[in-house]
Amino acid sequence: MEALEAVLFCREILEDVTPLRQDCGRFCGGACCQSDEDDQGGMLLFPGEEALYDPLPDGFSISRDDSVKEGLLLLTCDGECARSMRPLSCRLFPMLPTRKGAKMDWRAWAVCPLMEHGKAGLSLDFVNAVKKAGEILYSCPAHAEFLDALHAYNEQLKQF
Repeated sequence: MEALEAVLFCREILEDVTPLRQDCGRFCGGACCQSDEDDQGGMLLFPGEEALYDPLPDGFSISRDDSVKEGLLLLTCDGECARSMRPLSCRLFPMLPTRKGAKMDWRAWAVCPLMEHGKAGLSLDFVNAVKKAGEILYSCPAHAEFLDALHAYNEQLKQF
């Protein structure tokens, strides 16, 4: 499956499911949508996903991000956007697909109060949707490489 086709399919799987049965942004004040005091924030785009933001809609910006892997792109919004415009990373948050399922994304500890409860604190429909998305993403070499880099980065974060 082509990279963009996989992203579109996964975005559709995650279109109507969220970590909680209600809007989790109301629980934390949309913490994952806000930039920090250094104006850092945003979500990494999956390979090929940048095509969905060309032309760039109002309220969004894209910048290069080398924190996880060289040459990745970071999409930032102005703190509020339509669900249909949210990138795949946003739809997966605070989880990451793995080769055999899904786990919590260690990067979420800084902003997501759901982290302390782990997968058990999340909607089962959401967890299952992330697992299904992972099956599709890992069938595409570009996405498998991207996710493997995210998992390696997560392991580095755990050392701190």
